[in-house]
Amino acid sequence: MTDQASELRGKPTSASRTTLSHIMTGSDTNLLGTVHGGVIMKLVDDAAGAVAGRHSGGPAVTASMDEMVFLEPVRVGDLVHVKAQVNWTGRSSMEVGVRVLAERWNESTPATQVGSAYLVFAAVDADGKPRSVPPVVPETERDKRRYQEAQIRRTHRLARRRAIKELREKRAAEGIDD
Repeated sequence: MTDQASELRGKPTSASRTTLSHIMTGSDTNLLGTVHGGVIMKLVDDAAGAVAGRHSGGPAVTASMDEMVFLEPVRVGDLVHVKAQVNWTGRSSMEVGVRVLAERWNESTPATQVGSAYLVFAAVDADGKPRSVPPVVPETERDKRRYQEAQIRRTHRLARRRAIKELREKRAAEGIDD
């Protein structure tokens, strides 16, 4: 990968922000009669992938789901809105923040937040190799806070990976967990 990230012009957060809406039906339910968490996770990944592709100007693949929180059950007949935006960018990776809201399809009540997630995407070229992404330019105070929080999550993610790798290497050197 060439170091083009510093050469790419930054894009404002609003340039790739998107909302995906979907009415939940009976085929989306789990054994409890509420919408299956995996259905919501797919919608989250779809919306986040669209945002990552828009921001990076091409293909982007899901590298990790850092966190997925379900706050309230989603029911059949709910109109679900999945709102996603790029929170942070690295050389070839992007953190996308997602909020999941639900409202009854036939009522005029405000939507309720039912979930949230943070995903990391990697921009790739036609050969599947990492490619540079433009830096995200936070526009509002909320965007700036999300950018700073994303940097904290990245630091923790990298520290956790490093600690696990070191533990495994130590155990392997001791002949444990061959």
